Amino acid sequence: MTNRISNNPVVPQLVQVTRKRLDDAAAKAASPASAPIPKAQDEVTLSEIAKRVDAEPGFDAAKVAAIKKAVVEGGYPLDAKRIAESFASLEKLIGNRG
Repeated sequence: MTNRISNNPVVPQLVQVTRKRLDDAAAKAASPASAPIPKAQDEVTLSEIAKRVDAEPGFDAAKVAAIKKAVVEGGYPLDAKRIAESFASLEKLIGNRG
């Protein structure tokens, strides 16, 4: 048996409590007595390996260019049935939303 959340008598009370807490927090943040707290300075130091990985592209640009050229020239084998099956399985995963 399921109950809708709107039929739950506790929900309006929770909403009021939450609103009051948010209003209190906003009032406290806006009060002139609350001086800004200085933030600590964080520092990140990357290792040499991380620097090299960050500098390199995440893909092989030459390979991508070659595949693009082959597709444009008609020399890259595309299997329409396999592509359609992939789309069908993807639609099943997302539940045919639309």
